[in-house]
Amino acid sequence: MMQSVPQRHELILKRLREKGHVSVSNLSDQLDVSEVTIRKDLKELERRHLILRTHGGATVSNPYVLDRSVEEKTGEHASEKDRIGEAAAGLVEPHDSIILGSGTTLMYVARHLRDVPGLTVLTSAMNVAAVLSGLPHVEIIMLGGIVRKSSASVVGPHAEQMLEDHACSKLFLGVDGFDLDYGLTTTNALEATLNQAMMRASQRTIVVADSSKFGRRSFRRICQPSEVDAVITDTEVDEETIRTLEHRGVAIDVV
Repeated sequence: MMQSVPQRHELILKRLREKGHVSVSNLSDQLDVSEVTIRKDLKELERRHLILRTHGGATVSNPYVLDRSVEEKTGEHASEKDRIGEAAAGLVEPHDSIILGSGTTLMYVARHLRDVPGLTVLTSAMNVAAVLSGLPHVEIIMLGGIVRKSSASVVGPHAEQMLEDHACSKLFLGVDGFDLDYGLTTTNALEATLNQAMMRASQRTIVVADSSKFGRRSFRRICQPSEVDAVITDTEVDEETIRTLEHRGVAIDVV
């Protein structure tokens, strides 16, 4: 049955409340109307200050992610994060030297590193270091600095200075928001600066982010999407995001 314009708008808003982000292509399929029609709907909803349009879709009217504690975030999207963590760990080679940033997804990466021999891990995250500390074959270099309690990690100039003396093959980076237009973001300015230093200390930057992070913006930008080498995410990511990242030369692994 063909929906009226108000019915379509209500369905779009309902989907946004459930997912936090919608894509034009998915809405077109679900509502059985053209993408042109969906774009008109999104334009009207944005005019009414109900949503914010993004590249290929829309997000809630206030997409700026607040700083929440690790305890609040740990159980969210657990199965997706576990698959992402396993895929990320599969990229780590014996005797590798890597950097693991902060965030709950990085804990899942750490849990899958149990069988990598001769591994050296630099990290700012105390919870990541705790996961790895019982493994005899992993050498952990814990960055020092100001403790950021909400993320159980350290930030600041001391951590950045330590990174200047190291060169690693890969950085696995977690983010609070991933907007294809605005960039990769985090809730904390010092965290963003440290992430940038981690990128300079690594040959490759691999973003590990579940699909809920796409279409969101947070307080401080880390970099543009084209500045990272690869993204690992889950199967709920929309096709428009995949196509856009691939077009920009970013490898994307959907697990």
